Amino acid sequence: MKINLKDKKALIGGSSKGLGYAVAKQLAVCGAMVTLVSRNEPLLKKNMIELKKLTGFNHNYIVVDYNDSEGYNKIITEFFKTNSVDILINNTQGPNAGDVLSVSESDYKNAFNLLFQNTVNTSMSAIKGMKKNNWGRIINMTSVSVKEPLSYLALSNTIRSAVTSWGKTLSIESGKNNITVNNILTGFFNTERLNQLNSEKAKKFNVSAEQVFDKMSEMVPLKRIGEPEEFGYLVAFLSSDYADYINGINIPIDGGLLKSM
Repeated sequence: MKINLKDKKALIGGSSKGLGYAVAKQLAVCGAMVTLVSRNEPLLKKNMIELKKLTGFNHNYIVVDYNDSEGYNKIITEFFKTNSVDILINNTQGPNAGDVLSVSESDYKNAFNLLFQNTVNTSMSAIKGMKKNNWGRIINMTSVSVKEPLSYLALSNTIRSAVTSWGKTLSIESGKNNITVNNILTGFFNTERLNQLNSEKAKKFNVSAEQVFDKMSEMVPLKRIGEPEEFGYLVAFLSSDYADYINGINIPIDGGLLKSM
C-alpha cells in the first residue's frame, strides 16, 4: 500500500519542529504541497530548504503567533481569501504545565484561545474550500490526557477535551461533504516539548531529567518513547483515500499507554 497525496494541499499548524514538522515532512514525501505554520521564521526557512531537497518542490510557510489569537485569526483569514487546502492539521504548542490548583482564570482563558479558538477559526476557514471540492481531511492533534488526565497538565487536559468533543461534533455535520474529522490522542514522543516538561518535573522532584525519561518509558507497554516520524505515518494514512471511512473518532498513538479501551 502506497500513500499518494499528489495534488493535495495541506496546512500544518505548529510545524517548525517536533510532531508538526514530522507530519509536514511525511505529507510532503507522499506528494502533498504543504504550508507550514509557526512563529519561528528562521526554522521555517530552514525547513523549506529541507523539504525542497526531499521532494524537489517548493513549499510554503506562514508566520503566526498562536498566543495572539486575534492576530492569528487575521493572518489565517487573509490566507484563505486566496488559498484553499484539502488537508488541515490543527496543532500548536501546549499551554504551560501546572496542576489544577495552581492555574488561574486568565490561564484558562489564554489556553482556550490558544488551543480551542484557533482550531475552530482555522477549521471554519478551511472547510469552505473543502465543501466546494467535496473532499477534505481535518485532523486535530490532541492528547491521551483527554481520556486519562495528567495532574501536571490541568490546562491541556481541560481545553484539549473541548477540542476533541468539538471535532466529533463537526464530523457529524461535515460527513455529507466527504470531509472527515478525526482526533489523534498523542502519547509520549521524543520532542523538545517532552524534554521541557521532563526538565520541569525533574526540578520539582529533585531528580535528573534522564530518570524522568526512563520512568516515562517504563510506563509504556512497549517500553519506549515514540519517535516523531511514527506519528507522521499515522497522519499520512488518515489524510489519504485509504481512510475514507474513518470519521469522528479519537485515535490514540501511545504505545499502549492508555489503560482504558
